[in-house]
Amino acid sequence: MNTPTPLSQQSCVPCRGDEPTLTGPEIEAKLPMVPEWQVATVGNVPRLRRTFRFDDFVSALAFTQQVGELAEAQGHHPVLRTEWGRVRVDWWTHKINGLHNNDFVMAAKTDELFGS
Repeated sequence: MNTPTPLSQQSCVPCRGDEPTLTGPEIEAKLPMVPEWQVATVGNVPRLRRTFRFDDFVSALAFTQQVGELAEAQGHHPVLRTEWGRVRVDWWTHKINGLHNNDFVMAAKTDELFGS
């Protein structure tokens, strides 16, 4: 029996722009894999969103840098909002104006960064 590879151990696949967005049921099926994340709709485009809490600005800024380095390594980039004591991360696939498996992979990788 094949066990699926955990999201955090997968890599993003290059997006050409002609991939379909995930459907509502596909999104609902994947959300339990990244339980701290929610779907936020901005301008009719769904995004995965999570706010991470920190004790100070320096820690929040360091986490922002780590997420940026991860994004660059995977070729998939979020919106990052860094404030005193928190960082909000939004993942979605710009080329298709919606959610793709890459977004769930990156959400899981972001969770792993936060936990380490």
